[in-house]
Amino acid sequence: MNIQIFGTSKSFDTKKAERFFKERNIKVQLINIKEKPMSKGELTSVVNALGGLDKIIDPKAKNKNALALIQYSPEDTKFEKVLERQEVLKLPIVRNKQRATVGLDEKTWTQWINEK
Repeated sequence: MNIQIFGTSKSFDTKKAERFFKERNIKVQLINIKEKPMSKGELTSVVNALGGLDKIIDPKAKNKNALALIQYSPEDTKFEKVLERQEVLKLPIVRNKQRATVGLDEKTWTQWINEK
């Protein structure tokens, strides 16, 4: 299993995700997106795994200006705007190879563990 958790150090949900895997003795790679934002390839992989860009945008994001800018941007520019303003992402984003989840999704994580 190759688990990557994208989140922030102040996000309680990110900490819960990290704890979920550590309690099950599964190594994780924790990536603080404030220090090291997701690359274009990583974001593309997550969007493809989840089935759309709108699934990873947090409608409750603190930066309302960035959120509005992205929501009202033409479809062909939304991806680049999200890439530039990752503070609008729902966290945590958990990747397992080509699969991904957003937010707390212990049911899916448990399925991943049972498949290994």
